[in-house]
Amino acid sequence: MESTGIYWKPVYNILEDFFDITLANAQRIKNVPGRKTDVSDAEWIAKLRHGLIEKSFVPPEDFRNLRDLTRLRKKWIGHMTSEKNRIQKVLEASNIKLGTVISDVFGVSGRKLLEKLMTEGYIDSEEVEQRIHGKMEHKRQLITDSLFGTLNDHQIFLIKQSWMHIVNLEELIAEIEKRIDDVLVKYQKEVNLLITMPGIKKDTAAVILAEIGLDMIQFPTSKHLTSWAGLSPGNHESAGKRKTSRTMNGNPHIKSALCEAAWAVSRSRNKRLSTKYWSLAARRGKKKALVAIAHRMLTIVNHMLLNKEPYNETPVN
Repeated sequence: MESTGIYWKPVYNILEDFFDITLANAQRIKNVPGRKTDVSDAEWIAKLRHGLIEKSFVPPEDFRNLRDLTRLRKKWIGHMTSEKNRIQKVLEASNIKLGTVISDVFGVSGRKLLEKLMTEGYIDSEEVEQRIHGKMEHKRQLITDSLFGTLNDHQIFLIKQSWMHIVNLEELIAEIEKRIDDVLVKYQKEVNLLITMPGIKKDTAAVILAEIGLDMIQFPTSKHLTSWAGLSPGNHESAGKRKTSRTMNGNPHIKSALCEAAWAVSRSRNKRLSTKYWSLAARRGKKKALVAIAHRMLTIVNHMLLNKEPYNETPVN
């Protein structure tokens, strides 16, 4: 059957224990251009059924459930970021410049200040001193000056709405993370292997396992895996001329997770991946270097899971 949207999932979930199902990638079984109807598509798939349809990668049920959890967590974190930006927008509109003084407005000190603003609409210097963290004591006067604005009832109402949504999302994310931890108990060995690589923590390891599973035999080589993830350079050549090398569309979830990990490792020191990133960035630009390091990290992940070996950091000369 063809993988169209999510309509294949209920059929696959029912039949997977009883039949050998081939889930076809629609991009791989396209017919020649011409008249296209559902009937002609069905006829073409029927002609290809004798060993000419390549199976799409469908992980086992445990990892499909883990996928749902990690993707939902990412969605909730995105919503929470939007609400935080919305609060920042209201504060800027009321001439409150707290974000220019405190790096994290939603940290411990920032939350205490925001809670006071939502109740009374203003904060004096004594109340600022009571609510800021010890490390911010030297910024007390700057914070006080940044809070000199005009919050009216309408703006306070908008901030409260976003604030309640943030609190609710934080509770939902905590529940999801607890459930993810419960699923990962059986795969703690693989998680411990993955976090030996710089830039990869527990959350990123959970995304990697959710998207590619444990059985690396599904991908004949590491190049197949990186191509499936959308991290391999494209190859469009005609008449001896290379027209483009843009990466193809792949799995956006593991691609974004590995690009974030690549950005994290680029900020580390005395690491081979970091050294390679800055070498590429100087010649090709930061964006291309980021994708290249993500490609290299996924290749390493493939070998780590295949050989059950931790990451071995080669000293930088």
